[in-house]
Amino acid sequence: MQEFVSACAYLFQPWPLALLALGTTLGIVVGAIPGLTGAMLISLTIPLTFQMEGADALILLVAMYVGSVSGGLITATLLRMPGTPASMMTTLDGYPMARNGNPGRALGLGITASLVGGLISWMFLWTLARPMADWSTQLGPFDFFALVMTAVVLVASLSEESPLAGIFAGCLGVLASMPGTSPLGEVRLTGGFVQLNDGFSLLPVLIGLFALSQIIKDVLSIDSPMAPIPVSRRGMFLSLSQWKEQAVNMVRSSLLGSWIGILPGIGANIGSVVAYSAAKNS
Repeated sequence: MQEFVSACAYLFQPWPLALLALGTTLGIVVGAIPGLTGAMLISLTIPLTFQMEGADALILLVAMYVGSVSGGLITATLLRMPGTPASMMTTLDGYPMARNGNPGRALGLGITASLVGGLISWMFLWTLARPMADWSTQLGPFDFFALVMTAVVLVASLSEESPLAGIFAGCLGVLASMPGTSPLGEVRLTGGFVQLNDGFSLLPVLIGLFALSQIIKDVLSIDSPMAPIPVSRRGMFLSLSQWKEQAVNMVRSSLLGSWIGILPGIGANIGSVVAYSAAKNS
């Protein structure tokens, strides 16, 4: 507890707060641009932190990462182009909500959920980081296989009208992840193209699936008369009744995302699928 109090006292000083605001702002801007990621921003910023205090550098880099993950939902909601892989599920409901004239409510719900998820995951990190780090190293190949199959089943459950199509889509995703270098160091299914030695990167695949398809659709309908959609920022800030209405969903999704994020090699991508599936099925 003493370490926690000392960290809070340091964090709320002017210079750490300025670094926190700067990192979050840069992360949101980069995360909102399809094709750019927080990892890229952090990689470019690390050389600039060599002369900084360790705590200040950590504040800046973590703020960039958190901001980039949250910023990805902006373009996912407004343009149907996920800025980060973790925001791909936001396109399913956020974009239709924005098209119906409620972009403020869609962004407000997304940002609020991101805030609640961040706070709950921070509590997990503070209390469980050390024991869970020791436990997670004991996972073997069978455990990772079971997690992948669980993700495929959850993807299939999202296809309410045709579960078979959902299973087929999940199997296609597994197949797309196979080209590249295996864990044993062998190059497989590359067809002789050295560019595929690292496999398909998730972000370019998502951009191809969402961004390019949306651009082609807009180009094909460029001559069609477009009816104006009245939009407003109403609903961006949730009322007390809306907080009560969404509380169970936010807490449940945050707990699921935190639990999956603890596991090594899984990350926010599967966490968003699991949380969305749980919310959809409830």
